[in-house]
Amino acid sequence: MTEHDTEQPSPEHPYRAGFVSFVGRPNVGKSTLTNALVGEKVAITSSKPQTTRRAIRGVVHRPDGQVIIVDTPGVHRPRTLLGERLNDLVQSTLGDVDVIGFCVPANEPIGPGDRFINDTLDQYPRAKKVAIVTKIDRTPKDRVGEQLLAVSQLRDWDAIVPTSGTKGLQLEALLGEITKLLPESPQLYDAGTVTEETDEDRIAELIREAALEGVRDELPHSLAVVIEDVVEPDDEDDPDGPLRIFANLFVERDSQKAIVIGRGGERLKDVGSRARAEIESLLGGRHVYLNIRVKVAKEWQRDPKQLGRLGF
Repeated sequence: MTEHDTEQPSPEHPYRAGFVSFVGRPNVGKSTLTNALVGEKVAITSSKPQTTRRAIRGVVHRPDGQVIIVDTPGVHRPRTLLGERLNDLVQSTLGDVDVIGFCVPANEPIGPGDRFINDTLDQYPRAKKVAIVTKIDRTPKDRVGEQLLAVSQLRDWDAIVPTSGTKGLQLEALLGEITKLLPESPQLYDAGTVTEETDEDRIAELIREAALEGVRDELPHSLAVVIEDVVEPDDEDDPDGPLRIFANLFVERDSQKAIVIGRGGERLKDVGSRARAEIESLLGGRHVYLNIRVKVAKEWQRDPKQLGRLGF
């Protein structure tokens, strides 16, 4: 949980609480920004586009309000049933939030994809609109200035804020602007809550994040992880034993299975060790035994039954 130094609630500055969702093309830094604002890793990140597949809520606690961030998949032109469902998820989420933060990276010119998403924001008149220029740590100041000007010409924003989730730049300014736009409301979550995600959900995502590292072409979209079982150590026989986690990592074709496992199982071993380190960190340093099995679910992205089984 992150506490922020800001004004205490008063009649002039009442307590506010509500929901904000960040939108933008895939890979503009939405999940990195979410984690930086929450102060804890609630959403996995990857250089691969379309990493986020669920609406993940992260809660920011402030003296003057509570900002609930709903991290959603990137808006894209769908090529599969999964892609259609992810876009539907984004649309239903945006219909419910109080503020929409439109993320545009500072180091890339505004393109057709950005303009398309900006145009779709008109479908959500209830939500306040904030433009967020991300990745300013990687961009010369004059270029950031040019991007802020270009973004300002897209529409009449309620606020425009340049930020870097990676370096933690301008996060307080962004939270201040978002909080001002939220409705007056009592606290919506207990003070200790940082996410609605269960440990099992987060473990599955951490395994998928590790599996995404270093893969190329279409494989990232074909990866899905399901936790099969979580077994606590036996109090009598092995009280100090590890938490045993059994996971299935699904791909769509046998050739992809071979890539994920790697020669002699080396790649899968690497995925397991990186995922285990993240999981142990998530669980406060608990010792974990992680067993990952790679399975083929043929063309699951296009199959409604299999999508259902995999949680989509």
